[in-house]
Amino acid sequence: MKPDEFRSTLRGDKPPANLPPLLQALWWEAKGDWNRAHQIAQDIESRDAAWVHAYLHRKEGDASNAGYWYRQAGKPHCRIETEVEWLDIVHHMLSK
Repeated sequence: MKPDEFRSTLRGDKPPANLPPLLQALWWEAKGDWNRAHQIAQDIESRDAAWVHAYLHRKEGDASNAGYWYRQAGKPHCRIETEVEWLDIVHHMLSK
C-alpha cells in the first residue's frame, strides 16, 4: 500500500482488515478517535510504537509526555506540523 492509498481508506468507517496495528492507530487518530489510537499504540513495545505514542501525545498537547516517548523511540522531539509528522510516520510504517 502507498501513502495515498492509505489516506483513501480514511473514507471508510473502519481501517482495512489487514492493516498492521500501528497503522490502525494512525488511521483511528486521523478519523478523530485519539483514545482508540492511543490504546493500540500503548499496548505495543517497539521504537515504532514509541514514535506513534509520542506523536499522539504531541497531538494531544502533552509535550512532556510526548518528549518521554520520543526519547523511547530514539528520536528528537518533533517540531514540524503534526500533519507532516503523521505522514512521515505513515511513510515509515508502509515502507517496512
